Amino acid sequence: MSFNELVDMYGNKELDISPDYQRLFQWTEGARSRFIESLLLEMPVPPIYVVEEDDGRYLLIDGLQRISSYLHLRGLLNAPHLDPKVEVGDKLVLADCDIVNELNGKTWDDLGTSLQIKLKRAFVGVEVVRKGSDARFKYHMFKRLNTGGQVLSSQQVRNCTIRLLDGTFNDFIIELSKDTNFSLSIETITSERRLSAFDQELILRFFSLKNNRAAFKHDVSDFMTEYMEQVADSESGLTFDYNAERLIFTKTFSIFAQTLGPLSFTYASATRGSITKGFSVYHFEAFSIGIQEVLDKIDISNVDLMAALKQKFTEIKLDSEFLRITTGGGKNSPGPLAERINFVAERLRGLI
Repeated sequence: MSFNELVDMYGNKELDISPDYQRLFQWTEGARSRFIESLLLEMPVPPIYVVEEDDGRYLLIDGLQRISSYLHLRGLLNAPHLDPKVEVGDKLVLADCDIVNELNGKTWDDLGTSLQIKLKRAFVGVEVVRKGSDARFKYHMFKRLNTGGQVLSSQQVRNCTIRLLDGTFNDFIIELSKDTNFSLSIETITSERRLSAFDQELILRFFSLKNNRAAFKHDVSDFMTEYMEQVADSESGLTFDYNAERLIFTKTFSIFAQTLGPLSFTYASATRGSITKGFSVYHFEAFSIGIQEVLDKIDISNVDLMAALKQKFTEIKLDSEFLRITTGGGKNSPGPLAERINFVAERLRGLI
């Protein structure tokens, strides 16, 4: 297909780039510019991959960086997540073109009719997975095409691929990531990690460990992916009660927000005897899962109890034994995971 055809399909909503997927566009302006330069020089362009939906539309599953670069050139891209952000109407200013230096500083409007036509007529191969193909085949195809790409975090790959099975669980996670109490309790994660959907990965980690910890053997990333696949796959036999799980999640992070707030999952310093900033996944696992055993017994409206919990959380963080089992490497395996979760659970049993 020509890029002009693809632009028309995009404008007519015949080519679907889902919002979650579109946020993964992160090529630099230089990389976008060099791609346009490649088209003008008629260099070979790798094919893009699409899935044909039941209504005949195409769902893009690989080729986002190239398509989005061309859309930016034409002023058709909406990417507010970029820095600087790009809105519809903003046209790419070519930069860092290292073969045809004269292109640098030019926009689509500056290229002239001849080069504009050349770009419109530039062709790219389009590999189509036909409608009716098995959903699992589509899912694994996307997963293998994108796994390992530098711009995609593990959670970003999950967010996009899981929709080819069933997007309900993924939408549920994204919705919960906007919960104000949860956001407050993980406030110390960096903006870079948040951009890579780390906040959503933490929610997946929470449900995976809470509901399926016995299945964790080796790699935690694969463990979370497999759990998400099982929830999304109606034939897996695994059930997920969305209403009940929402209540548990909401209460859990309401407790942390009302006690330690943004320090809920931060590190502690043994030498200073105080809680520091930063974010510790080990603390997140230990506290968010360790509290589950007594969650039903906690009355959030009980001011005295909440104050006692705040004190107990602080004591746990500063405990020398807890510091030992939540610092250093080699602790991302079932044994150390159980040790830090059980440490919190045991202390909370003594309080509640």
